[in-house]
Amino acid sequence: MVSRVGNTRRIDTEREWPSQLDDLGDTRPTGLWVRGRPDLRLWALRSVAVVGARACTPYGAHMATTLGAGLAELGWVVVSGAAFGVDGAAHRGALAAGGATAAVLACGVDVMYPRGHAELIGRVAEQGLLIGELPPAEHPTRTRFILRNRVIAALTRGTVVVEAEYRSGSLVTARCAQRLGRFTMGVPGPATSGLSAGVHELLRGEGVLVTDAAEVAELVGDMGELAPPRRGPVLARDLLDASCTRVLDALPARGAADAREVARTAGTGADEALAKLYELHSLGFVERHGDGWQLTRRPLCNDDARRGGT
Repeated sequence: MVSRVGNTRRIDTEREWPSQLDDLGDTRPTGLWVRGRPDLRLWALRSVAVVGARACTPYGAHMATTLGAGLAELGWVVVSGAAFGVDGAAHRGALAAGGATAAVLACGVDVMYPRGHAELIGRVAEQGLLIGELPPAEHPTRTRFILRNRVIAALTRGTVVVEAEYRSGSLVTARCAQRLGRFTMGVPGPATSGLSAGVHELLRGEGVLVTDAAEVAELVGDMGELAPPRRGPVLARDLLDASCTRVLDALPARGAADAREVARTAGTGADEALAKLYELHSLGFVERHGDGWQLTRRPLCNDDARRGGT
C-alpha cells in the first residue's frame, strides 16, 4: 500500500518496496516514509552506502566527496545518513556531479536534522530521496540512529567506510552489511590516526580496501565494470628491450668498464654488448670515455641542489 501526503509517501508491500530489505528478517521495517520523486526500489538496485566519522578530517571529507562524485558519475546512487562529516560530504559530491543520492534519516522525512544540514537535506529532497522509518514530525534519538544504520546496510549493494574510530556507528553499518552478505569496503588512512583505526580494523577482517569510485564499482558492479590498472609513471628505461636492460645493468654504478667486462657481466657476446652500448649511447643512457663506457651523469634538478642532493 502507498499513502501520499504531497511529495511524501509511505510504502510497505507495494511495487516500490525494495525487496532486499526483507533480508533483515524479523528486524525488517514494517514500512518506509519516502520524500522525493524517484522510485526507491529502482534506485536501491544500484546503490552504494558511503558512511564515516562525523568529526572527520579534511582528508576524510575529501575522500568522501570524491567517492560520492565518482560513484554518481558511474551511475550509482550514493546513500548515506545526512549527518555532519563524511555523510554530508558524500551527498555533496553526488549532488555536485549531478548524480543521484538518498539520505536515510533517523527521524521523520520532514524534519531537518541536523539543523545545520537543512539546506543540504532540502537539496537531497529535490534531486534525490529522503527515507525514514518514522512517520513525519518524529525526532531522532540515540537508538533510532542505530536502527537507521541497518536500513542503510540492507538497502545498498555495499558499504564504504571513510574514517571511523573503534567505537563508531559507521562500523555498526559495516558489520550489519557483512552479516547480510553485502560488500564491505574501507578507505585507508594514516596508521597514526585514531579516526582511521576502526577502518583499519575492518580491513584486517572481511573488509576490502578501496581508494576510489572505480574500485568500489568493480567490487559491487556487474561483470566487466573493472577499475583501470594501476601503475607508476612510464620511465624511459621501461621502454628498453631485454638485451639493452641487461647491458645497462652490467655497467658499474661509478667509473667505467670496457665492452668485454660489460659482456661478461651481462652474459652476452662482446659484439652484442658493444652494439647495445652504442644504442644506449644514442639514447643518452651511457657515455664513452676512451675504451671505456660509463653511465651518463644526470644533472641535478634545482630542488635537489638546494637540498644538497648528489
